[in-house]
Amino acid sequence: RGGNRPGGRAVAGSAEVRTSMETAAGGTRVTITGRGTYDFRKQLGRLTLVLPKDAAGEEEHRPITELFTPGALYMKNRGAGVPDSKWVRVDTTALEDGNLVTGGATDPMAAAELLRGAREVTYVGRSELAGVPVRHYRGTADIGRAERAASPGSRDALAAAARGFRTKAVPFDVYLDEAGRLRKVRHRFSFANGGNGGPTVQVVSTTLLSGFGAPVTVQLPDDRDIYTGKIQQGRR
Repeated sequence: RGGNRPGGRAVAGSAEVRTSMETAAGGTRVTITGRGTYDFRKQLGRLTLVLPKDAAGEEEHRPITELFTPGALYMKNRGAGVPDSKWVRVDTTALEDGNLVTGGATDPMAAAELLRGAREVTYVGRSELAGVPVRHYRGTADIGRAERAASPGSRDALAAAARGFRTKAVPFDVYLDEAGRLRKVRHRFSFANGGNGGPTVQVVSTTLLSGFGAPVTVQLPDDRDIYTGKIQQGRR
């Protein structure tokens, strides 16, 4: 356990998870929300993501199911030309951001592991989250430092993020309960879209944990259920 230090392993077993990812670029702001469960010991999780209207270029988009596992992300109902019955498998160690933002929700384990790179941390004060007393800290996480301190299951994805982000410093706000468990963390990512000459994209990713000890059931798809065809670009 990490006690009340935001850089420690301040999560316990499994938990219910809620996520929010807000992306702002060129005056456009899009928010994707998610809900599910995550097993931090096995580093397995399942989230259902809800996209806002028109985010996929149509009136509505079916909720996307995401399965998290070390080194891979599985998505169903992704759209972009993928049959409804098929899953898309993404190698997160090959993504430029290590799936910190690409999937529309930061992997809960990666969100916690980023705090291992915490530096310049200040104590903001006490508050409450859903009636639970928490301590609020604010600081900056260094992706490279987090990678070096991360557990084996998270290290490769964070290494990819350390290579892919031009700015390795990630501002964060974190809330820990009296037992030192992570209750909420908000990261603010900033990067150039489309290379060095692209517009700056701001992403605020929030992860909330509750219901510790919740059962987590994750069954990875069979190879025959994974889509291997071409995926349309520019649409989720």
